[in-house]
Amino acid sequence: MALAVREKHVARPVLQLTQDESEALWELSKNVVALLGRSRSFDLSEFLPDVPAQLRSALVDFREGTSNSGYLLVKGVATGELPDTPLAYGTQALVGHATDGTLALVGDVLGSLIGYADEKNGDLFHDVHPVRGEEDRMENSGSVAFDFHTENVHHPLRPDFLGLLSLRQGHETDTATRVASIRHAVAHLSEAENDVLRRLGFRSLFPTSFTRGGAGERPATAEHRVLFGNPGCEFLRFDSFNTRPAGFEAEQALEALAEALEAVCVEVVLEPGDLMLVNNHIAAHGRSAFTPRYDGRDRWLRRFYSHRAVPGWARLMMPSERVLPATGDIQGVF
Repeated sequence: MALAVREKHVARPVLQLTQDESEALWELSKNVVALLGRSRSFDLSEFLPDVPAQLRSALVDFREGTSNSGYLLVKGVATGELPDTPLAYGTQALVGHATDGTLALVGDVLGSLIGYADEKNGDLFHDVHPVRGEEDRMENSGSVAFDFHTENVHHPLRPDFLGLLSLRQGHETDTATRVASIRHAVAHLSEAENDVLRRLGFRSLFPTSFTRGGAGERPATAEHRVLFGNPGCEFLRFDSFNTRPAGFEAEQALEALAEALEAVCVEVVLEPGDLMLVNNHIAAHGRSAFTPRYDGRDRWLRRFYSHRAVPGWARLMMPSERVLPATGDIQGVF
């Protein structure tokens, strides 16, 4: 595992599971996946106390949002036997695989494992791998460089956390997952740039993963802030590909933000069994480019989202227990 840190003060939060912890988590995951089946309604409360204590403690600390780095890397997660890396989009090649159980457990310790009604049919687990013909897409099927973004920037109920579990590293051993904390980046912004980013001067297009098959231009949000929160406790809502400025001043501020995030970027080369957890309000993330071969051995990650507290009104609108309402149904609520 290689880390490239551009600033010495950036923390390197890494948790290495012992062999015993990894095996215990894998056995627990197999029990959990038997419960999951194909249902999106399940209660894991009886299993959560059995998550290895060191891991559970680290997850509980991370979910409080006090980590200024905005990420936690867990190493040594078992992944079991795997088929070839899928070649097509949305194959669900690992439905029923024990990694479903692992991600569900981690997601529920952090908050509640969730999906989105208008993304991937509400799936709770997403396979991240290249798809032929989609190399340039800014989503999990692409292979070009993916610039900094917070996940689901357009949605009123953006995930609090996301996880990326590495199953297969791929042919290139230097493909990096890139993470940058707004709490480190603000030091590289001027007072004026900070002020502009805190104004209602930005709109974000719906990501292409939410508009597949749709005709016409992608919809956009109402104006929103990119930076918010008290000094020293900043939060970020930004997608370099989808967030658009309302004017020249806002455009300049976005450019400064991109440069600031780059200045504090941490690059992590994920090895099989590495689980990268990101606080979606503190850290933006991205990916360096790679060249797929479509031979069954390409890079393959699994992704999940977790939300700490879905409002009661939104729960009453959810199509199933763990799937958040379609964006169009709640757009403009806040």
